[in-house]
Amino acid sequence: MEDARQIRVIVAEDEDLIRNNLARKIEGLDEAVKVIGTAQNGKEALELVQSGQPDLLVTDIRMPVMDGMELIKHMHLYHPRVCKIITSGYADFEYARQAIQFGVTDYLLKPVSADELQRVLAKVKTAIEREESTYKENMKGMQNQGISTEEIVRRVQQFLRDNFQKEVSLEQIARNFNFNASYLSKLFIKHTGELPSRYLMALRINEAKYLLANRRHLSVKEVGEQVGYPDQFYFSRLFKQMTGCTPKDYLNENQKKQ
Repeated sequence: MEDARQIRVIVAEDEDLIRNNLARKIEGLDEAVKVIGTAQNGKEALELVQSGQPDLLVTDIRMPVMDGMELIKHMHLYHPRVCKIITSGYADFEYARQAIQFGVTDYLLKPVSADELQRVLAKVKTAIEREESTYKENMKGMQNQGISTEEIVRRVQQFLRDNFQKEVSLEQIARNFNFNASYLSKLFIKHTGELPSRYLMALRINEAKYLLANRRHLSVKEVGEQVGYPDQFYFSRLFKQMTGCTPKDYLNENQKKQ
């Protein structure tokens, strides 16, 4: 008989007392749930996600350095397999709307009751168990068809190379290959060492660098649109994250070399 699946959790909350109480409450509700780290802001939480690879992130919204909504957006884009729960003292419809947009499992108002927390943890456990079951079924299906996991990843990479200029989500890719998003993400990481979204971002930024250097009549906004980033601010931020400079600085530097 297999051991029970441990659920690994990271808690992000800037108030020390609330953060510590929430972590204790989470672990006290279910012995299969383990809080592997706590953070005072979104930036610290992201670092913990990178090192700890959790199953669940529980985060406040209003935090310094990086707030909860920005953290949730980043998780949605780059860590789609991680379940997300928001805790907030604000019953704000706009927050809830954005939370749904970024795939949040639930939105809990503070103070969070033990009953509410237990209900949401049960939902997360069910989702993870469903993923594990789907993973095993997909593996059996591939073995029966004689398709290797390496071939699946190769096909996904080709799909991304052919469609990177369009709006592409992990869920869309997964449906195209008849897998769930979490399974496909795990498979891609196993064989490439990175998420599909990270591979897609690299494709887009490399194309943007080419366009900035060789299609100088295009504006930064137009370059962003051509590589799948219609939001110029978001495109510029990602470009700087990947290259160390803004698109405008990259363009100016290449013009000096001409």
